[in-house]
Amino acid sequence: MTTLTKIAVRNLTRYRRRSVLTASLIAIGVIAVVVFEAAAGAFTGLMIGQMTDAMLGHLQIHRRGYVASIDNLPLTMMLTPAEVAIVEKTLRAEPEVESYSRRLKFGGMFSNYTETTAIRLNGVYPDEEVRTLPLLASRIRQGTARLTKGEIVIPDLLATGMGVTLGDTVVVIATNRDGSVNAAQLTVSGVLANITSPSGRDGYVHIEDAMTLLRMEAPEISEIAVRLKDFDRLDRAAGAVRTAVQQANTSGQAGEMEVHTWEGLSPFYNVAVLINILALSATLGLVAIVLVSVMNVMLMSVYERVKEIGTMAAMGTMPRTILGMFVIEGLSLGVLGILIGDAVAAAAILVINAVGPTFNFGRETGLVLSPHVDLGQMLIISAVVLLVAVVGTVQPAFKASRMDPVEALRHG
Repeated sequence: MTTLTKIAVRNLTRYRRRSVLTASLIAIGVIAVVVFEAAAGAFTGLMIGQMTDAMLGHLQIHRRGYVASIDNLPLTMMLTPAEVAIVEKTLRAEPEVESYSRRLKFGGMFSNYTETTAIRLNGVYPDEEVRTLPLLASRIRQGTARLTKGEIVIPDLLATGMGVTLGDTVVVIATNRDGSVNAAQLTVSGVLANITSPSGRDGYVHIEDAMTLLRMEAPEISEIAVRLKDFDRLDRAAGAVRTAVQQANTSGQAGEMEVHTWEGLSPFYNVAVLINILALSATLGLVAIVLVSVMNVMLMSVYERVKEIGTMAAMGTMPRTILGMFVIEGLSLGVLGILIGDAVAAAAILVINAVGPTFNFGRETGLVLSPHVDLGQMLIISAVVLLVAVVGTVQPAFKASRMDPVEALRHG
């Protein structure tokens, strides 16, 4: 095997220009795919973080049918205090759960005494909301997210459009489930930066103010947002919570409830899927480049070395030995291209991190792209490339091993 390897390497150095060109094509393909997938992964991770850590949480729990009607913010599909207590007990018992936030969502009218417009409001316990949404504080353009009773945090779009600033007194009007109307004077304590989604028009009030506006004696909750300790264990944690909720429903302790991950709550999930498809397409393109490049160089090697192959066969070299020699040549080209490609790709990713390029996404500005070197991903890409390099070698190598010695020696 050592002798075959030496012969294979010698043959590659004999045709140095072709070998360098093929290894370079493989390396360029590896670099393109590794860097693209790292950048795409960083972009989707950043966007998912913006959605989950600034608005949604990792998963949410609602009464069945609420999400389908969420645009109307219905007050007839709320979780009762007893059901909320059951959900809280479930979440506290789940080791994957880091925190949760109870929300009372409703629509209302917002007035600065001269103009009136519609607003979506979240009645929350501020400490719970800030723990569950760690990026919420970064969305506060002015003021603070830790509002107290009698205060309101409004979206920037509304503050700019109506000329409302911190400390202004405004009126919020809401209709409760029975159809009666109530109003409350609140002080603006914060302004939220815009974000690309329907929730970009949401404001926040203390849940006790929400209860007063809606004339509730006890807080009925629209949704419970949940943050996990490890986002990568989202499916497992969501399954465990879903099972516990279904058991409570089956036992008659609670009504029917639904558990939704962020994927079912944000339209960005479709964008993330599209990015993954593009990454797969790039990988398939790499596979095609490697296959064609290696097969081409190995076919040319066979055609240019017909007499040499014939001589080896006439001297009694076994067909499997000739086959092995060509396969090792293709394998060596693949390994060389992969090593160069991985090294350059890792360096390129480190440079991108050092530069820290920023981009805008919708109304979000100054987002920093920070790809990282994923060794597992690089190993998978390298393994695929190596496999394809060997596959591309098989047909020319098989052709060489099956040559008739007499015909090969007459060649040329």
